[in-house]
Amino acid sequence: MDDHIHPILPFFFIPFFLLSNSAALNTISVNEAIKDGNTIVSDGEMFELGFFSPKNSKNRYLGIWYKKISTGTVVWVANRETPITDNSGEFKLRSSGGPVIHSGGTTVIWSSNYTVSATNLDPVANLLDTGNLIVFANGKLIWQSFDYPGDTLLPGMKIGKDLVTGLERCLTSWKGPEDPSPGHYIYSLDTNGYPQILQKHGSSLHFRIGPWNGVRFHGLPIEDPNQFYSSEFVISETEIYYKFKLKSSVFERIVVMSDGNTVQLHWTDRIQDWVHFGDAVVDACGRYGVCGPYGVCRMKEYPPCRCMEGFRPTIQEDWNAADWSRGCRLKKPWDCGGGKSDHGFKKVAGLKFPDTRGSLYNRSMTLEECEMTCKRDCNCTAYANLDVRNGGSGCLLWFGDLMDIREYDEDHDIYIKMAASELAGFLNSSSNKKKGALTIILSISSGMLLLSAVAYACAIKKKRHHMKKQGNWEYDSEKNSTGFSMEDLDELPFFSLNSIAKATNGFNINNKIGEGGFGPVYKGVLEDGQEVAVKRLSKTSHQGVDEFKNEVFYIAKLQHRNLVKLLGYCIHGNEMILIYEYMVNGSLDSFLFDETRSSMLDWPHCFGIIHGMARGILYLHQDSRLQIIHRDLKAGNILLDKDMNPKISDFGLARKFVGFDTSAKTKKVVGTYGYISPEYAMHGRFSTKSDVFSFGVLVLEIVSGRKNQGFSHKDHSDNLLGHAWRLFKENKSIELMNASLRDSCVMSEVLQSIHVGLLCVQHNVEDRPTMLSVVLMLISEGVLPQPKQPAFFTGENYPEHYVKSSDEYMITLPYAR
Repeated sequence: MDDHIHPILPFFFIPFFLLSNSAALNTISVNEAIKDGNTIVSDGEMFELGFFSPKNSKNRYLGIWYKKISTGTVVWVANRETPITDNSGEFKLRSSGGPVIHSGGTTVIWSSNYTVSATNLDPVANLLDTGNLIVFANGKLIWQSFDYPGDTLLPGMKIGKDLVTGLERCLTSWKGPEDPSPGHYIYSLDTNGYPQILQKHGSSLHFRIGPWNGVRFHGLPIEDPNQFYSSEFVISETEIYYKFKLKSSVFERIVVMSDGNTVQLHWTDRIQDWVHFGDAVVDACGRYGVCGPYGVCRMKEYPPCRCMEGFRPTIQEDWNAADWSRGCRLKKPWDCGGGKSDHGFKKVAGLKFPDTRGSLYNRSMTLEECEMTCKRDCNCTAYANLDVRNGGSGCLLWFGDLMDIREYDEDHDIYIKMAASELAGFLNSSSNKKKGALTIILSISSGMLLLSAVAYACAIKKKRHHMKKQGNWEYDSEKNSTGFSMEDLDELPFFSLNSIAKATNGFNINNKIGEGGFGPVYKGVLEDGQEVAVKRLSKTSHQGVDEFKNEVFYIAKLQHRNLVKLLGYCIHGNEMILIYEYMVNGSLDSFLFDETRSSMLDWPHCFGIIHGMARGILYLHQDSRLQIIHRDLKAGNILLDKDMNPKISDFGLARKFVGFDTSAKTKKVVGTYGYISPEYAMHGRFSTKSDVFSFGVLVLEIVSGRKNQGFSHKDHSDNLLGHAWRLFKENKSIELMNASLRDSCVMSEVLQSIHVGLLCVQHNVEDRPTMLSVVLMLISEGVLPQPKQPAFFTGENYPEHYVKSSDEYMITLPYAR
């Protein structure tokens, strides 16, 4: 044994082994066994497998260690938690293919989790020169030790997560230099949000290496490309992992020490020892979150913590007492309410990127698209490019407080959201010159807008006079019999009742194409040949002026490719009529729930409809000049154009909100059974998350081809949401898919859609994502958060006092304020 032992690596050189002379074999079959005292050796004699005892211990373990170099340095242990106390251990292969360790002939000490029912596998185990013990049967790999790392990461070994099987590969320290049982430190690639490397001490976060930037992980020393090894970081539909590969004959390994230090080592033949190549140093700034939210740790200063520019200590007294854990807060909070944009972004470099757990990312977005996405979401606090290569690419978004920031020699920019007034203080003198030019431009633009407004007002006045003269309005001074102010309708074209009657052939029954809570809908053809849909208020409808006003006010002011376009209106006496663009393919429910027409919907169309609906709802909630809660999203209110693009319709129940005032309460609950959220049905509370719930129901209906209302299953009494949840927990979500989609589906997209749908229908309002998060999750390649139990409820769970009409209903809640 070499005397030159690295002082921080005492347990990797184990001078006491109870081994016999190794055999030349590198494989064992199902009828063979490795008994204590025998070993197998890899083909190039790089690694050896057998039973060993650590120094000063009588316990026996099955392990793999180096043979050609650093003889006795253990890199993998099988029975870490169940040592054998004598020399009766045997390593075998079961006929089912899984490796197993016996003690005393029959007692199972350790076994793999691989079992199959086949009886003719004829498995063979082979120790490779990489240090990987593999088991294969019938030419297929069925188990490998690299999937279950110990404290050592070898070249070619992955740490990360298999998204198909759920297998997580991480490093776990030894409990002590002479005790290979699992220790207190776990080194893993966390996949919650954009992946990053974390090390935990028990359940607490010890330190964090930042996210991958295309070249390396943030928070590690900057390295130029080296001749020893190359790093590989992969995010795909099936797995997320990091591994490194050797470029030369130098041997490298990464080890999590029993004291928590994580070191990178390479073997040097000249001194016959492992050389310390690098480590993840946990210094004063290395401990997780030492400076709290928005606090920056600087090793070269004392005290090391300071607030980011534009921020101040949350509690100054704590900072005076050297307690920085509560971090910092904005000097002036930004506000994205009221449709105003009083915030922007400050570019900051030279920082280790903040904690990315809970972040969202997209690898195809530009930096400009990333900025706009973050700007529109009140919960987004920062953004950056994902990849630094080739000038930067991709989008990484942070939500909530920015944690665990330290000064770092890194030129990867991050953009922090701040109030516009605060940003003004950061601008240099050149920006003042730009302001002068901007003032001139705005003055000219304002004058032009004023002239346009005057001309528009004159045109409207002339239009009103013409309408009154025609006798098409019932009016009393400035208001007609419906209670409308004339100004309410200025933005929308007016149609005479005669023209609408002519277009619909006198509202002929043969022209009728549907009917909802508002009244019947007719197909019409205007004099210029344009096809339209005409919605006429029914005399028996429980809807009326309020719903009509909603349609006029909201749809007329909204423009989006996924919203139906309102072309005009007609008011004549008691007649109230709305004229829309005609949708050739009708409503979504006419496809989904019809056995014949459902076969016409392939998966690309379904996925496109899901995306289109999400974008339309996001526009209503966040991007439109009127921020709208729809309150009646359902398959019947999703119309399809000639290209099967979805368009949201029927805004009769919609409500406007401003800024953060995204929730309200009502005594009159209206909606559609099967789509209404539980907090709205039971307590009259509605919010943007009510629409999110309805969207989630729609997604699950689209995937399954089944309606949530009246869903039944032969094996249980769950509704569609419960059935989807049951399958998700059993990893059988794909069974929810409509059989007609089987030939056209993209499996990952189907599973992603179901996952997002379940996130949207969670019982608690706070657990549901925003529509911005939904849109990002649908386009993101990252790992999605785990959904909680959905809202299980049927009609029996709704309040008893309701009036039901078709599948729509109105509930009166006497206890609601």
